[in-house]
Amino acid sequence: MNNGDQQRNIFKYNMSFYYKSTIIYFVVFILYGVIRGEFVEDSFKLITKDPVLYFLAIIVIISVAALLYNLFRNMYIEITDDGISFADRFGTKKIMIDQITRIRFSKQRRAVNSKSFRTARLKVNSKIRPLIIRFADYENQDELLNRIEELKKMIERN
Repeated sequence: MNNGDQQRNIFKYNMSFYYKSTIIYFVVFILYGVIRGEFVEDSFKLITKDPVLYFLAIIVIISVAALLYNLFRNMYIEITDDGISFADRFGTKKIMIDQITRIRFSKQRRAVNSKSFRTARLKVNSKIRPLIIRFADYENQDELLNRIEELKKMIERN
């Protein structure tokens, strides 16, 4: 398998939500600090006893921590001809094709004709609850959907 096919089979966790939320929270924090600050005799004095400013600072810190944690985990899904692997920095959980009994695709009820809210439910022999893959949570979600559909066809043939 060449490197292009290998890249096609690895789907990284989508971090855009964490980036966007961190930037928005930080901008709101800065804007609130500037607006609430006092302009006294041509100098700017920040209000440090404002509880809203502390609350916004806590939100920014939590957002940055969540971003760094998810960057550190480096989660991804790898789909091969013999199964699917859920991996991160700490380990890999591989599910072979013969362990999967069925794959079902569904949409969230709120989303009408939107591919971004599609999910796949994988019923595994050794698990009571199905594994749920939300395609919007991963980069290159259309290709991930195609690969899961191919996996479903392989399972239905067996």
